[in-house]
Amino acid sequence: MNWRERINVDPDVLVGKPIVKGTRISVEFVVDLLGRGWTQEQILREYDHLSGEDVQACLAHASMGDTGSLQ
Repeated sequence: MNWRERINVDPDVLVGKPIVKGTRISVEFVVDLLGRGWTQEQILREYDHLSGEDVQACLAHASMGDTGSLQ
């Protein structure tokens, strides 16, 4: 899975933070939920417009070391 297919940066949405495409949910927010102990299943239940692939894309993006760009 290529996270670039699911993550987008738009300066007009959340001040240009990386977001899940088609949403206003930031990568930073999803990673923070996981860091607070939420499971992927809990996230998907609470934010039913996200998919498991979206959550994985957020983690993949965050593993690049910079949640503020798409490089």
